[in-house]
Formats: sequence, C-alpha cells, structure tokens
Amino acid sequence: MLKKITAIIILFGLIGWAIYDQASKTTEAEKKVHVSKQDVQKSVKIGFQEGNKAPNFQLKTLEGKDVQLSDMKGKKLILNFWATWCPPCKAEMPHMQKFYQDNKGKNVEILAVNLTTAEKNPNGIDKFVKDYGLTFPVLLDSTGEIGDAYQAFTIPTSYIIDTNGIIYKKIVGPMDKEMMTELMKSIN
Repeated sequence: MLKKITAIIILFGLIGWAIYDQASKTTEAEKKVHVSKQDVQKSVKIGFQEGNKAPNFQLKTLEGKDVQLSDMKGKKLILNFWATWCPPCKAEMPHMQKFYQDNKGKNVEILAVNLTTAEKNPNGIDKFVKDYGLTFPVLLDSTGEIGDAYQAFTIPTSYIIDTNGIIYKKIVGPMDKEMMTELMKSIN
C-alpha cells in the first residue's frame, strides 16, 4: 500500500511538473510576436522589389552637392528617374513641383534622378530645371549605374519609399499630383 501511495505521489508530481514545464515554455508563435521592430527591419531584404529596403546610393546634385538615399531615412520619398527629352517626364514635372511645394516641411521629399547618360545634351539639364521652375533636388546619374540598378528602363519610373526606406510601390509612367498625394497618404 505504501508503494502505491508513493507511486501515486510521484505520478502526480511528474504530471504537475510536466504541466508547469509546458505552461512556462514560450511557444514559437509567442516568440515571433515578441520580435522587436528593429529585428524585423534587419531581416528586410535589400533590393528593388516592393517590400525590399531600397539600396543606398550617392549622387551629385546639379549644384555639385553629394546626396545619399540614406539621408532621406525618416521621410516619405518619391524617387523619380527621368530625362529632359522624355514627353511623359515633361508632363509629370509640373505635377511633381506642385506636390513638392504643397508638402514642403511635411516629412516628404522628392529626389529626381536624371538619367544623364541617356541625355542627348547633358548641358541642357540645368536649363530644363530652370524652365520648369523645379525646386526639389535633381540628382545626376552620370554613369547610368543607378538607373540600371533601379531598372528605370521605361521613363519616368518612380519608387515610393516609406520612412523606413522600404519600397512601397514602383510606378512606371507619369504621375499627377493627386496620385502622388494618395500614395504618400497610404504609407508611414
């Protein structure tokens, strides 16, 4: 009888220990919930597709100032690839300028990357910018590497990038001010 009581006590002890052990373990699902935002950002793939972190680059402005894409972190961004001879680019520029003016100081930026190697007259870029009254940063892709990397084969091509540097949307073709406004409202 003493053996049975001892066996029952041991059995209940083991069952109790097993229940306690199971209850105190963090499940895989719970572990995923507790992943920090920083860890999630580290795991985002760098690339050119929607959902990827936009690859960093550095180009010069018309004025010769160096600008890096990473300088824009914390801002909503339209990264636009264009050329002066492109009719849809010409149609888009007044909309971009109006959007830029209306959103100045609102944590929104435009970087207009001129595909300088595709220009018939690279010296005409400055005149184009003045004629259209553009006040947002115009960067010169003088080697063509950035435009190629960002697959700007049809222009204009724009990337909508959120405050964390993540590509939200790739737009091939011209945008108007309303489209830009809606896209910026839809990202953080």
